[in-house]
Amino acid sequence: MIKGTTRKRTYRAIYRLLDRVSPVPFDCGMICGSACCTAVSEEDMGIYLLPGEEKIHDKHADWLTWNTQSTEEYDFPPSWHGKVNWIRCKEPPHCPRKMRPIQCRTFPLAPHITEEGELILVWNDSDLPYCCPMIEEETELDPDFIQATLTVWKHLIRDPLIYDLVKMDSEERYEG
Repeated sequence: MIKGTTRKRTYRAIYRLLDRVSPVPFDCGMICGSACCTAVSEEDMGIYLLPGEEKIHDKHADWLTWNTQSTEEYDFPPSWHGKVNWIRCKEPPHCPRKMRPIQCRTFPLAPHITEEGELILVWNDSDLPYCCPMIEEETELDPDFIQATLTVWKHLIRDPLIYDLVKMDSEERYEG
């Protein structure tokens, strides 16, 4: 498994911070039928955990399926060597909300490093297998959510592996 420098207690603090905020003042899944959790087949829908994020998840939890995948076989930064954890909910969209991975918690925003080296947040422009109304309509997001998300990513990119991932994704946006 690839090893990041982010500690378990840091991940716990990040989860606690993100527990207090939400992109909008209601469950956004109500407007799209939880598309981000249920849009594609159960075998395909999942998410990679950030390096070290697995430290706060129980591999024996009955709501998750765990897989490991080789960083060499998928699109990861060159600094990532070895295996990464890929998880998926067994019964989407019914997962324990307090245990959602960071990339679920900060959606629909994505961290982006500008050409000047500044970390900003942008709408998640990944090639998604579904339509997110919040992204499509650029819904006004809660300012507390935006600030918490920015704070979280500022802490996370202190880990060189996570920085490399955000930088790679950002560079792909420049090219796209």
